[in-house]
Amino acid sequence: MRQFKCSVCGFVYDPAKGLPEEGIPPGTPFEALPPDFRCPVCGASREEFSPIEMSGGEKVDAPVHSQATVQEVIPRTPSIKSFRLAIPNYVKFRPGQYLSISLEQQVDLTRYLSISSSPTEEGYLEVTKRITQSRFSQILNHVEPGYRVSITYPMGRFTFEGEFQKIAMLSGGIGITPLRSICRYAADTQLDTSISLLYSNRDLEEVAFKSEFDAMQQANPRFKVVHTLSRAGDDWAGRRGRIDAALVREEVPDYNERLFYVCGPPQMVDALVQMLRSELQVPEARIKTEGFLGY
Repeated sequence: MRQFKCSVCGFVYDPAKGLPEEGIPPGTPFEALPPDFRCPVCGASREEFSPIEMSGGEKVDAPVHSQATVQEVIPRTPSIKSFRLAIPNYVKFRPGQYLSISLEQQVDLTRYLSISSSPTEEGYLEVTKRITQSRFSQILNHVEPGYRVSITYPMGRFTFEGEFQKIAMLSGGIGITPLRSICRYAADTQLDTSISLLYSNRDLEEVAFKSEFDAMQQANPRFKVVHTLSRAGDDWAGRRGRIDAALVREEVPDYNERLFYVCGPPQMVDALVQMLRSELQVPEARIKTEGFLGY
């Protein structure tokens, strides 16, 4: 079944998902929608929708298994590192997707991690992880260029390639990784999309990619980043506390016109989605979340 795109705001109706919150069950083709159907994002009539024709060049390959070699290790914060991987047989992926990575050919040393690099950054794939006390983290923490891993990619539908004119991103901690991929892609391809990113962390030194996001904001008036810290020092002049409805209202006043991307630890994602639904009345169709424990 074909997907249909709203010409006004860019919302894509996916028949496989339907719109259960509006009484449209999964599996409902666009042609079977009621005559008075309207876009859940902007309210445009069904006449404003047109089918998306997928050409061969737009097709994203199915996940493939490959060997990869660590090309570079980049410290991002005292507890977060990025690992750039050289891939012999590169496969196209979409910004926001993830991969599985296995260390030392062991199943119990396999994790799912977001691809933090953008498809525009050619020559490598990058994953970024907070280093914990787990065996997987401790092995990864000590790898050097030349270390070999096994990966399977690309996977996931938490993606963005310019489908919407306005989006908002809510994230915390290491959950920023797929959003970094999306923001980098938007900047490199000069997408005409208004992006508002609210990024929550404990303290300033643990904000991953801060200088990069700040540079994006300076270079692009359509990109806004708001850092909020829950344990900020006295010298912090920015926002304090966690992301809540008040912060969204103040920093994203047109939130009712945006599609939300929410990514982070599962407990945080659940709380933010509940806040969007109950306090801001954001429809389910305008909320996208990441669905795996890849942090």
